[in-house]
Amino acid sequence: MFTVKKPQSSNKTIRMPDTLIESLQQVADANDISFNQLVVQCCEYALAHRQEPSADPSAQ
Repeated sequence: MFTVKKPQSSNKTIRMPDTLIESLQQVADANDISFNQLVVQCCEYALAHRQEPSADPSAQ
């Protein structure tokens, strides 16, 4: 049976530099998505593609 699922979300206030907000808003506007949708996508991408710190101190 088909079930409609609503993703769970919460509100969180964050502070960002004005220049970052302006840049993100321009990208969101150019792609016809909300600022919030863009920020979520950016965060998800960053988490999926982050590199773990190296255990070898000489590798830095």
